[in-house]
Amino acid sequence: MKSRQALGKSRRWVIKVGSSLVTCDGRGLGHEQIAAWVKDICYLREQGHQIALVSSGSIAEGLSRLGWDSRPESLNDLQAAAAIGQMGLVQAYESCFQQHAVHTAQVLLTHDDLANRRRYLNARSTLNRLLDLGIVPVVNENDTVAMEAIRFGDNDRLAALTANLLEADMLVILTDQEGMFNADPRSHPGAKLLDRINAEDESLETMASGSGTLGRGGMITKVQAARLAARSGTATLVAGGREKDILIQISQGAQRGTLFCPVNEPLAARKQWLAGHTVIPGRLQLDDGAVNVLRQSGCSLLPVGVKYVFGKFQRGEIVACVDASGREIARGLVNYSASEIEKIKGQPSSAIHKLLGYVDEAELIHRDNLVLI
Repeated sequence: MKSRQALGKSRRWVIKVGSSLVTCDGRGLGHEQIAAWVKDICYLREQGHQIALVSSGSIAEGLSRLGWDSRPESLNDLQAAAAIGQMGLVQAYESCFQQHAVHTAQVLLTHDDLANRRRYLNARSTLNRLLDLGIVPVVNENDTVAMEAIRFGDNDRLAALTANLLEADMLVILTDQEGMFNADPRSHPGAKLLDRINAEDESLETMASGSGTLGRGGMITKVQAARLAARSGTATLVAGGREKDILIQISQGAQRGTLFCPVNEPLAARKQWLAGHTVIPGRLQLDDGAVNVLRQSGCSLLPVGVKYVFGKFQRGEIVACVDASGREIARGLVNYSASEIEKIKGQPSSAIHKLLGYVDEAELIHRDNLVLI
């Protein structure tokens, strides 16, 4: 794994700033703080870095502009607030970057943009082209049109998916905390900041949730984002966004924040896309033999290994493969619909033509379209 010094010099970064930082804990846009981050980003660009910025804050800014004291429950109200606040958010970034003669581009994404293979590739191509042109993309979830059931749910996850899209070297998440601690610093004054941890450590998610034995509220989404970013070989650094010149310090290899290190080799771009999905229309429950074959040899999934089919899906959609206990072990693009698989499950591939009257593929999911979870 690269050192902090090497990561600081790496070429492509995704930087995410949260709404509490951007909007001074909901009181309105923090123009001075935004200007400070922009100054750092422009310095990084001069040093040869390519930067994509993921910024929360549109809803919080919209609530402030509307004079609403609390976050509404109505989806329409939230979408209206996002539409109003996005104007101020983008204007603030554009104004600050223009002072440094740097152009920006607004990029609004929804889950469906990354769930659809064609739109995923289009988003990746567009973002890559913007970076090659020297533009700083300012990315946010398209809260104005995103429906509750398909929202990213948190811009930490959106930032990780953006890092996957761009195959970034590092994801920097700026927050109102210094990083992740070994205990909740609110109730444990002696809590120590963790310097470097394994992003794949299975205990982190549990420790960062509920009981809060590792850090404060909100750290759970950062742990999950770090794990998702690690799937494409991206290191994640969680650091305090209010510290002066924090991004410049990071670029110089300073010991700031908590570094989440990826362990495994990066997945192929297609498999990054598969692993990043949060909306899965169906499940295939496999027998023990098929589970072992997938885990140990990475072969394609054949119909003979399927016991049960759940959900409604069509050819080309992503489904989850689960074991007898319901635990997801893999996911991939199916070559047959749910109704077709219902007819051929448990059968050898040689029986597909007899049962369906045709054969599209011998495999239900080809190994090139399957990723282990």
